[in-house]
Amino acid sequence: MASLLFQKAGCSLKVTRTSKSLAVTFSTALPRRNRHRTIASASEASNNLRSSYHGAPPQHSKLRNEFQSTRVFQSHQARAASTATAPSDLPQQQIPPVTNRFQPKEEVVHTDDLTAGLGDQPIVLDENSRQVDWARSFHGLSTEAFSKEAANALLAPLEPEDIEVKPDGIVYLPEIKYRRVLNKAFGPGAWGLAPRGETIVTAKAVTREYALVALGRLVSVARGEQDYFSPEGIPTAVEGCKSNALMRCCKDLGVASELWDPRFVRKFIADHAKEVWVEHQQTQKRRKIWMRKDDQVRYPFKLYAPPPQGSARPSNSKY
Repeated sequence: MASLLFQKAGCSLKVTRTSKSLAVTFSTALPRRNRHRTIASASEASNNLRSSYHGAPPQHSKLRNEFQSTRVFQSHQARAASTATAPSDLPQQQIPPVTNRFQPKEEVVHTDDLTAGLGDQPIVLDENSRQVDWARSFHGLSTEAFSKEAANALLAPLEPEDIEVKPDGIVYLPEIKYRRVLNKAFGPGAWGLAPRGETIVTAKAVTREYALVALGRLVSVARGEQDYFSPEGIPTAVEGCKSNALMRCCKDLGVASELWDPRFVRKFIADHAKEVWVEHQQTQKRRKIWMRKDDQVRYPFKLYAPPPQGSARPSNSKY
């Protein structure tokens, strides 16, 4: 902001200029002109001076000439200012944003997408190689039957003591017992599982395809699967996926085929299983579970005896 002040013969003229406006203030000490007048612009000030002070004393005429000279000076100043503030073609320096150096930085964790696989694709052998490529080959499938001793070991009836019952009532044979049957039928080292693809990891499960090979022949192909609850549990889920594929491949050899027979399952549940009430020792929630008749309730559950049906239940009962 710039201002100019002129004083003479009891009169004062003040011109004030800002970046957006021009103000002129004229004051006089004459009896009939004893009030201040503010003029908003230079053109309005000139018109007011011509109309109000025409025929004024000589000192007023001289003051008016000085005011006109001031207008010319102010116009030159405005033109020079507009030229100085014209936008430049040069690139302006960008000011970096203000950041709080005390604010903790967010850690960006990069995770790999495992839905495409773990990158454990089986090795593809050359066509002229003497070794069988079990990732693609079906060598020896259904060429001849196994020996009578191997067939008897594979098709042996299950013992009731080997069958387990899940809390939801599903009966199953532990995977280690499938391996015992194969070792008894073919001998340790005479059978194995060959992967036929890479491991696929989804948001909640792991899956992979395996081939069961016995005595140098392809026996069966099945895809195993296993659920997991956190990324730390993926290695364990991969091993469970392999055991699940082994169980499914053994179905083609007749191992534990009774477990897929509905009549056998119903008879086994009626003879060797029971449904009991249990209570969780930490949450105190009560529910029914299935278990073997010769088994006991294990932690974190404990056996719970509900009141008789004819008796009144407490108001805070959870069953």
